Amino acid sequence: VSAADAEVLGCNAASDGYHVVVPAGAHEFSAQLADAGYEPIPVDLSELRKAGGAAKCCTLELRADAAKPPCGRSEATVRTQRSHGRRSEGAIRTDGAAREPYTRERVMTRLDARPTTPAEMESQHAAHNYKPLPVTIAEGSGAWVTDESGTRYLDLLAAYSALNFGHGHPRLLRVAREQLDRLTLTSRAFSNDQTGPFCRELAELCEKDAVLPMNTGAEAVETAIKAARRWGYQVKGVPVDGAEIIVMSDNFHGRTTTIVGFSSDPDSRAGFGPFTPGFRMVPFGDVDALRSAITERTVGVLLEPIQGEAGVIVPPAGYLAAVRALCDDFNVLMIADEIQSGLGRTGTTFACDLEGVRPDLYVLGKALGGGIMPLSAVVGDWDVLGVFTPGSHGSTFGGNPLACAVGREVLAMLRTGEYQDRAARLGARLEPQLRALVGKGLADVRIRGLWAGLDLAPGMASGRAVCEGLLAERILAKDAHESTIRIAPPLVIDEHDLDWAVDRLAHVLAR
Repeated sequence: VSAADAEVLGCNAASDGYHVVVPAGAHEFSAQLADAGYEPIPVDLSELRKAGGAAKCCTLELRADAAKPPCGRSEATVRTQRSHGRRSEGAIRTDGAAREPYTRERVMTRLDARPTTPAEMESQHAAHNYKPLPVTIAEGSGAWVTDESGTRYLDLLAAYSALNFGHGHPRLLRVAREQLDRLTLTSRAFSNDQTGPFCRELAELCEKDAVLPMNTGAEAVETAIKAARRWGYQVKGVPVDGAEIIVMSDNFHGRTTTIVGFSSDPDSRAGFGPFTPGFRMVPFGDVDALRSAITERTVGVLLEPIQGEAGVIVPPAGYLAAVRALCDDFNVLMIADEIQSGLGRTGTTFACDLEGVRPDLYVLGKALGGGIMPLSAVVGDWDVLGVFTPGSHGSTFGGNPLACAVGREVLAMLRTGEYQDRAARLGARLEPQLRALVGKGLADVRIRGLWAGLDLAPGMASGRAVCEGLLAERILAKDAHESTIRIAPPLVIDEHDLDWAVDRLAHVLAR
């Protein structure tokens, strides 16, 4: 079998001589079985696989008479199947009638016709680059979502901060519907009536000159890397192809090959090399290490003001201000990836605002599209973004009018300060409740605004297991690595719902 099938323990299957119960992820093996005349029966065995077993491990073969073949088949038929590895075309059924021959086409047609849930379809046909919790969400409103059966769950993840304004915010839906009826895409070969105003309004929010809109956060990070390198060659005078960018350990900036090349997470890197050169890594929060790493070829320092994917890691007080000062001293661009931390999450518009710091480039995304459209951007002054010229960078969907219309409404909502204030107020309410759980299942709490990383105490279940426990309590949360839980609810969450969520967390930790 293939490595992918082996990884899901595909060979740990159980057969009655015709039907073969296999793990649902063993796709190629199932096709091989069908080719051989068997009928594969895929079953979700992911939970059992955690213990190292699959179908065969939970099978008990019962024989009332050792001489009697299983399932009432004749001994001759069983011998034929075992010797040839397939059922003969005239195989005998238990009722004595001849069974219609099973071809691959007939078996696969029957499998396709078998009723399956959306989760089963995802398991069978979507590449396994995610391992979602066992819930299928069908509707969402505010901070709550509803699954197919009608069960409601409180969302404490907010799509990694893409849903800062909650599910289906009426203001954002109204703007999206209106724009859908007008214009969705022109490409940047032509101007439209939304991209320009969006860029101006975002530049004003960031107190910068210019915006380069893209779609996803990873695209925005790639754009910032290109901007820093070209700035290094054209403005700073670094020798061509010699530019270096300093990054932080435990960073997370996206999934492109360039970005994972400077990740310290083996799960992100393994099997995707060779990687792009030109990056140097230093420990996050270590000012002296950063100072020592800067050379005459350094063009930028790329960092998350708070590391979200690593577990909401907050740097030491004064660190961001020290990075800003070093970048000024050595003529290096400070590039702040505020894709998760920005746009109200930390109780301020940007996490950099917590130390009164303005980077040279903001990298934004997620909440910028209101949870409706992918929308990202790099924001800076013309002395940096002016290095781009027509044809040097672009995106067919980048800055499309539908995304920009939604983005403009997001900016309008942020300009009032309401959501930043709400995140700060609810974060202040949440923090003491979480800290009260230290020693009661938690080892540490890190929190800024409405964003928290909860380290589980030694000896506790894994982060995944705790999130599964929370799921049973109708709470949606996500683990980070093995022993940390992230909390990032929509900023519109009701304070009493937040209290209820902490109560449910305490209940799960006490088990």
